[in-house]
Amino acid sequence: MSEPKLDERLAALEARLGRLESLLGALGDKLDRSTGNPGDVKASDIKTSIQAWVTDYVSMRLQQLVPETCEHPEREEEAAVADGPVLPGTRIRCTDEVIHRLGRIPIPFVRQMVAQKVAETALAERVGMVDVTFFERSATF
Repeated sequence: MSEPKLDERLAALEARLGRLESLLGALGDKLDRSTGNPGDVKASDIKTSIQAWVTDYVSMRLQQLVPETCEHPEREEEAAVADGPVLPGTRIRCTDEVIHRLGRIPIPFVRQMVAQKVAETALAERVGMVDVTFFERSATF
């Protein structure tokens, strides 16, 4: 390596180290001023800080794990769903009579299982609208 290039690289490295040293010094000064007496810190302040951090972290992770809850442009299928009733917990359109029949199932767990079974069958058979006939046929286990 030539002498001028080596000198330039050394000068750049020294400048970077100088900036780093000044940043570390400023950070050290801030830490010295903020810590003060450990007895001055209140438990409620610590609790509030931890709660805020946990809330922010959980919110961030939920947005990463469940992106469909984030804002998205309107989709055509969402507009179609708005035209009428849907099977509970799904996006499958159905008639009012199907909703009424589902409502007559007294046990919520069973009602949800039936709605899920009908929705799966409707998706498999590519049915756009679930009517009473299709509901009775697909709701049997």
